[in-house]
Amino acid sequence: MELFLYYKKGCPYCEKVFDYLDKLKLDIPLKNIDESSEVRNELISIGGKAQVPCLIIDGKAMYESNDIIKWFSENINSLK
Repeated sequence: MELFLYYKKGCPYCEKVFDYLDKLKLDIPLKNIDESSEVRNELISIGGKAQVPCLIIDGKAMYESNDIIKWFSENINSLK
């Protein structure tokens, strides 16, 4: 399973997801959309918008911090 998370610094919803990942002791690849226009455009091409946080699961975008946290809580056993 390929996972990575698009985020930007200062986003409270991203911080909410980071806090949850810290509790689970999960380390997934991160992509900051403020680092380059290439990363931002990559997110837009995958999900259709530049909204963060956005979890990419095998090439599919999942938005909304609560949905991302729920997905991790339901799939934690397959990730460790």
